Amino acid sequence: MADPAAPPALDHGLAEVWPILTEEDEAAVLRVLRDGDLSTHPVIGELERAYGRRFDRRHAVAHCNGTAALLAAFFALGLEPGDEVIVPAATWWSSVLPMVWHGLVPVFADCEPERLGLDAADVEAKVTARTRAIVVVHLWGLPSKLSSLLAVAEKHGLRVIEDASHAHGATWRGRPCGSLGDLSVFSLQGGKLAPAGEGGVLLTDDDALRERVELLGDVTRIQRFATDARRFGATGFGQKTRIAPLSAAVAAVQLRHLDARNAERNANVRSLSRRLEALSPGLHAFLPPGHVERVYFEFLVRNDEAVTGVSTGDLIARLRARGCHARPARYPLLHRQPVFTEGHAVRLARLPAGVEPPDYTRTSLPVIESLNGTSVALPGFHRCEPALLDAYAEAFAAALAAA
Repeated sequence: MADPAAPPALDHGLAEVWPILTEEDEAAVLRVLRDGDLSTHPVIGELERAYGRRFDRRHAVAHCNGTAALLAAFFALGLEPGDEVIVPAATWWSSVLPMVWHGLVPVFADCEPERLGLDAADVEAKVTARTRAIVVVHLWGLPSKLSSLLAVAEKHGLRVIEDASHAHGATWRGRPCGSLGDLSVFSLQGGKLAPAGEGGVLLTDDDALRERVELLGDVTRIQRFATDARRFGATGFGQKTRIAPLSAAVAAVQLRHLDARNAERNANVRSLSRRLEALSPGLHAFLPPGHVERVYFEFLVRNDEAVTGVSTGDLIARLRARGCHARPARYPLLHRQPVFTEGHAVRLARLPAGVEPPDYTRTSLPVIESLNGTSVALPGFHRCEPALLDAYAEAFAAALAAA
């Protein structure tokens, strides 16, 4: 007998099924298996060339995951232990923590509320004589405010690492995300918009940066260098970060379908976003400005509780009571995590004598702290019928009416 207290079942169909894997993916994997080269198969080079073309970059280097690609990016800049890098707190930890293994110091800056990217004014306020770079993250697939951030970087001579892991297919002023930093990184983890299961791609136009990236983690390539750096061909710099060909095979197929799948998802999410924002000025679905084309690694809606009259927790509960798959946003703020507040990151960095590390327990980021916990995460709506979008719009309307 059905439980009368159970929420009504909404047929989500394929709305949350991701990644989309087909016979094309299977054939790509079988090709590698049948060829028998499970370490250095030519599919890796094929993937790298495809990324270079798609994102308008001279060099693409595939890695075993996005974290390894970020580790290589921080290494490539050739910074000194104790140098500072300004980073956001609202991001996955891989945007930040790999740098401490190179002795670099993360300095957290606040985010702006419209797109949740770094706030350029706070970045500039955090610049010191030791600042060397900034990490720009396009959170949830929405490009950061790059005009002001790039201006700050140019003014102070800072290198830009672009973490585009959420932003496969997004553009800013007609330029693809992934082409906007000195070094840019994509994660290919299974939930990403062009997944490989596990994998990462680093992109750059700089020959010297590309060489240092490969020096860190791919000895087989070092042996083919045309520069004096090939003297490191027997050892590299002690890491092995190249992608597995089986993952590269899947990634190459997924990249071919990126634009079509983004288009379907974007149409669904934008349709629902406009309907939700029309319900109340207190609902903000992060629709982009005209010069930005966003994508949806995740679909979040911010709830201004003072305007809607309902707490975010209650809003989620009311949506779930109507069968919606709603949950809180999942990233905790990094500057509050014990790896920083208990000094572990500083110890890992092994800072040189005379370098005073930040006291992360005293870091205050009022904008992102006030916004944290106010967003509702919804399904990706990768593929769905209009009736499901109607049901979500009606559930939000009922939840607000109840307030």
